[in-house]
Amino acid sequence: MPQVVSVMPMKGMKVLSLVLAVVLLGSLVPLGLADTMNTTGSAGNSTLPPVANTTNLTREKAVATELMKVLKKASAFAEEKIGPLEGKLPANSSVLGHYRIAEEYKVRALSEYGSGDYCDAIVDGLTALHHYRLALAGLRAGKEDVVGRIRAEIERTNHYLKFVGRTIEFAREKGIDVSNVSRAYNATLEAYRTLLEDLKEKNLTKARKDLEVFRERKAELDREMKELRAQLVHENADRIVRAFLVKGKRGIEIAEKAIQLGNEKGYNTTRLQESLNAFIPVYREVGKLANESKWDEALKVIKENQRTIAEFHRAVAAVVKRAHGGETDRERAFLHGINERIQKDERALKALRKKGVDTKRAELQLRTAIQEVKIGEALIRQGREAEAKAHFEIALGLLGRVEAFIVAHS
Repeated sequence: MPQVVSVMPMKGMKVLSLVLAVVLLGSLVPLGLADTMNTTGSAGNSTLPPVANTTNLTREKAVATELMKVLKKASAFAEEKIGPLEGKLPANSSVLGHYRIAEEYKVRALSEYGSGDYCDAIVDGLTALHHYRLALAGLRAGKEDVVGRIRAEIERTNHYLKFVGRTIEFAREKGIDVSNVSRAYNATLEAYRTLLEDLKEKNLTKARKDLEVFRERKAELDREMKELRAQLVHENADRIVRAFLVKGKRGIEIAEKAIQLGNEKGYNTTRLQESLNAFIPVYREVGKLANESKWDEALKVIKENQRTIAEFHRAVAAVVKRAHGGETDRERAFLHGINERIQKDERALKALRKKGVDTKRAELQLRTAIQEVKIGEALIRQGREAEAKAHFEIALGLLGRVEAFIVAHS
C-alpha cells in the first residue's frame, strides 16, 4: 500500500502566514521605530492604498498592505541611522551585513506586493524587518561599547592629569620654567572636561570628534612632560644617583643573605643569583662615576640599564615579601574582596535583566572593571604595586557605578 502523505491545503498555508504575520509584526519592528508607530500621519511618500475599508480586500492583502507601510518606515529609519556610517564601518561589519540583507528583502517584498503576490510579500517583508532589527541592535551595542572605551580612557587620564599637576607644582618650586608644560596641561584639561560633558549629554557623535582633539592635546602634553622630566632629572642628578646607590647597596645585602640561606636549605636561588650578577657591575660603574662627581654620566648608565635594575629590585622585593608575608596577605584579601563584589554584581545584573531592565551599560562597566582588575593583578605579580593601584582605583570607581545602578533598579 502506498504511503499516505498529509499535505496542508493552500488555504491553510495562507491562514498560517497571516497568523505568523500578526504575531511576528510587533516583535520584528526595528529598535527605535516602535515609538513612531503611534504618531499620526502617513509613511512618507507611500503610494500604498489605504485600508480603512477592507470589505473587498483579502485578508492577505490587508496584512501585506499594513506590513509594507511598516517596512517603508523601517527602511527610512535604518537609512537615517546606518546610511551615514556605511563608509566608516568595516566591510565585514555585522551591522552593514544585516542592513544590506534587509534592503534586498525590502525591494523583493515591495515588488511582490506590487504584483499581487501578497503571501510572499508578507514573508519577505517580515524577513527584512528581522534584519533591520538586528542591524539597529548591533549599532546600539557598538555605540555602548565605544562609550565604555572612551570612559575607560578618560578614567586612566584622570590619574595622569593629577600626576602632571603635582609634577608642575614641584618643578615650579624648584625654579624651573613650566610655562610650556602648563599651557599643554591646561589645554588637555579643557579637552578632558569637554569630553566628559559630551558623555554626560550622551552626544556620541561629538564625543568621537572631541576624543581626537583630546588625544592630540594629551600627545603634546606628553612631549612637554618628557622635557620637564629630563630637566628635573638633570637638576636632581646627584640626589637620584645617591638614592640609587643607597637602595642598590641594601638590595645587594638582602640578595646575598637570601642566596646564602636558600642554598643552605636547598632552595632554588638561580633567578636571584642571575639578577644579582647582572646588577653588581652596573652598581659599581655608577658608584665609580659618583665618586668622580660625574652625575650626568652616572644617570646615563642607570637609564641604559633600566631593565637590569628593575629585574633585580623585583627579585629583591619578592624575597622581602616571602620573608614578611603581611603585604602579600593584604593583597590577597583585597583581591578576594573585589572578586566577590564582581560576582555579586554579576548575579544582581542577571536578575535585573530577567525582570526586563536594560543592563547593557552597567554590564559594559562591569566588564571594564574586570579587565582593570586583571591588569592590576598582572602588575602585582611583576612587583609594580604603584601602577597596579591606579588600575584598581579605576575598577573600584566602575564597580561603584554598577552598584549604584543595581540599587536604583532593585
